[in-house]
Amino acid sequence: MADTDAPLLIKRYASRRLYNTETSDYVTLDNIAKFIRAGREVQIIDLKSGDDLTRQYLLQIIADNESQGESVLPINVLTDLVRSYTSGVQSVVPQFLSMSFDMLREGQTKMIGGIPNPMANMPGFDAMKSQQEAFMKAMTGGWSGTGKTETGKPEGTPAKADDDLDAIKQQLADLQAKLQKMSK
Repeated sequence: MADTDAPLLIKRYASRRLYNTETSDYVTLDNIAKFIRAGREVQIIDLKSGDDLTRQYLLQIIADNESQGESVLPINVLTDLVRSYTSGVQSVVPQFLSMSFDMLREGQTKMIGGIPNPMANMPGFDAMKSQQEAFMKAMTGGWSGTGKTETGKPEGTPAKADDDLDAIKQQLADLQAKLQKMSK
């Protein structure tokens, strides 16, 4: 049996076919997406040049999903990503995205298993944690099946949620202001 901690090695042949080295068969982008969704890391290497093509193929999977109506990335996020490539200063976007997704994964893990968070002492963690909690509340509020009140909030939303949302909005505005100062 293959070591599932090691990345699944996919080789791209000159014909552009993708070959799974563990199962000795050809795979598609859909197969690779399924491996990733199942929690497996993949590495895609060009057989002839040895170049790592993983980023290129992951972006292709995202583009295919987005074009098929499975939109995860809002237009403003995509626009900001494009802007981050044209910025003359070193972008903080890659670090921010990486930290955000790390925190999202950790939050999901904590919800499932109650594992303590080793990043709790990181600067800015509290602000990002509050934003993530608001996001998770918004996401799980939509799954509860309850209707919405006259204010547009899901039924059963405590008044404290409004205060939390206002605090998060303020923290986000503060972070945006700091990022703008850093880019000048």
